Amino acid sequence: MWDGMDELDPAWADEYMSAVIEPYESGVLTPKTVQLLCIAVDASCTHLFAPGVRRHIRAALDMGVTPEEIFEVLKLCTTVGIHSMNVGLPILREEAGRTHS
Repeated sequence: MWDGMDELDPAWADEYMSAVIEPYESGVLTPKTVQLLCIAVDASCTHLFAPGVRRHIRAALDMGVTPEEIFEVLKLCTTVGIHSMNVGLPILREEAGRTHS
């Protein structure tokens, strides 16, 4: 996935990879929590990165996370998308109520 990144800008690639790996290695969050957060980020409607969702679900299952726990995370991700309705519906009602010429 990252092929070529280090060829174009090795310094930036090193810094980026160091920052990305931090949550995995810091010990602040449990490995289970890190995987569940990665699932949430990759499955969120603003990201929708299926390869990442698959990779992190597999990793979570391999470390003993239950399918039910993962499903709860996926259900929480759906709440991000509901804001489209919260923003769009009032505008639709307002505009649909106007007289169009």
